[in-house]
Amino acid sequence: MTEHIRIEKNDGILSLTMARPDKKNALTNAMYGVLADAIEVAETDPSVRVLLIRGEGDMFTAGNDVGEFAAIATGAFQGERHVGRFLQALAHSSRPLIAAVQGRAVGIGTTMLLHCDLVVLAENALLSTPFVNLALVPEAASSLLMPLRIGYARAYEMFALGDAVDAKSAFAWGLANRVVPLDNLDAEARALASRLAKQPAGAVSATKRLMRNPELLLAQIKAESEKFAERLKTVEAREAFVAFAERRPPDFLKLAS
Repeated sequence: MTEHIRIEKNDGILSLTMARPDKKNALTNAMYGVLADAIEVAETDPSVRVLLIRGEGDMFTAGNDVGEFAAIATGAFQGERHVGRFLQALAHSSRPLIAAVQGRAVGIGTTMLLHCDLVVLAENALLSTPFVNLALVPEAASSLLMPLRIGYARAYEMFALGDAVDAKSAFAWGLANRVVPLDNLDAEARALASRLAKQPAGAVSATKRLMRNPELLLAQIKAESEKFAERLKTVEAREAFVAFAERRPPDFLKLAS
């Protein structure tokens, strides 16, 4: 368990709040584990009809805790990694998933949105997938889902250059259902969750299953995870993590000399 994930259940809505605002809600192994457990349990809990994912503070999430990436890269991390369980839970979930996103959504903060059925962005939202900036590769089946959603050209630019996409563009590209003022974000997301919770649950789940193929998503997640693990051990990744710790830009060109 971790105090950094807050779980609340009301009126058929299970709210999962990333609550580590002092670290910009950067996701740790323990946080992934709690999120995975909650989504897995919801699958067998008839009282849960909708899941709502949100972040506390001024941003949705800074993505994976980079310090844990570095520990994995150096072999210092020991124990079970729960991120895989979290991704599998997202892919398997038959419950509708809603995300309420404010500020930055970095890395997995953006790729998890591709598994959400409704996404509400605050006007200040910025989505980015800077995996290549860390000498890594996309995850969460995003290498499949992102091009399908926004086209190859835009997806490749997001992955390869890591630039942030603002809320207006994200909505225009089909990455979100709503863009609302920041003060209205929670109310809008909860209103949508409440509407979904009142719909016939069986029909909602069956519709989602017809629109999404968990087996295909899991196969892509597996392929990405294997490549991701390889990349974590490269000299490029080591340079990226050292540069991050030293608060300087990485110099990948020097590795070729």
